[in-house]
Amino acid sequence: MFANEQAVTVDTLIPECQKCYDAGLRLVGVSAVEIKQDSTFDVLYHFDKDLSLSHLRLNVPKEAPVPSISGVYFPALLYENEIKDQFGVNFQNILIDFGCTLYLEPEVVKSPFCTFTFARKEKGKEEA
Repeated sequence: MFANEQAVTVDTLIPECQKCYDAGLRLVGVSAVEIKQDSTFDVLYHFDKDLSLSHLRLNVPKEAPVPSISGVYFPALLYENEIKDQFGVNFQNILIDFGCTLYLEPEVVKSPFCTFTFARKEKGKEEA
């Protein structure tokens, strides 16, 4: 978890983003990570004001629709299209939806950046 992080739901995402916009926070990024063990995605929205970062974290099932925040923060459409292309997150109502062709060719049928696995090294064991 990040410092200054707030959990949101699909229903509270846009109102919370509107509060950030109204408070003068600028959107500095949107990132996504696949949570393999429970088949969900975390979509993280990163904001800045006066060099202080704050974050909204949305956890959604893989197939669930995620509302676009591009109506509040227009440039979010690029982040959302990229995440839709690369991870398959189901963003809905993006102001300009590239239909999974922002980075990918139309014939690509699977999002390329899913299922990361991290292995933890055991203490005292070294790689052979």
